[in-house]
Amino acid sequence: MAEINKTVGKRIRLLREKKNLTQEDLAFEAGVHRAYIGQIERGEKNLGLVNLQKIAKALKISPSKLLD
Repeated sequence: MAEINKTVGKRIRLLREKKNLTQEDLAFEAGVHRAYIGQIERGEKNLGLVNLQKIAKALKISPSKLLD
């Protein structure tokens, strides 16, 4: 598993929790499956750019903030 997957996944989880969103809430807002959000947060899935953009939009942040 790539280290960047874990890093970005942790960042998504932190930002999601900071906004008091459940994985289900974030998934709904981003238009992806809840299980996919869990897999991303655990660093189990490679996050494509389109989905990175969808998640960033759902979190109301720029995609670059997920990569910081």
